[in-house]
Amino acid sequence: MELWLNPYCSKCRVAVEELDAAGITYTVRRYLDDPPDEATLREVVARLALEPWDIARAKEAKEEGVDLPRDAAHRDEWYAALAAHPRIIQRPIITASDGTTVVGRDAESLDRVIDAET
Repeated sequence: MELWLNPYCSKCRVAVEELDAAGITYTVRRYLDDPPDEATLREVVARLALEPWDIARAKEAKEEGVDLPRDAAHRDEWYAALAAHPRIIQRPIITASDGTTVVGRDAESLDRVIDAET
């Protein structure tokens, strides 16, 4: 299991607590220090069954000057923006060893990925 996190984020800390409580072994990726490239982002977004703009944090995107239309014509630009400005990526993103991937911001998403790992 891999966990993309920002250690200062309360949702990330909750995810860590839940994974630890479930006894799950995971690898931490501090995505602000080790940003994903566009290819990795494409893989993750595909596993999430979302669009790249769906994993963008609106406030941070605005602060970073990312103001793109949320449509297929701008999909590649969104991937480039997410790679260039990892601060705008939703967190935590968790991928179980079976490929199940969630944005673990709520209990249901955390349960889903924990269930996939156990």
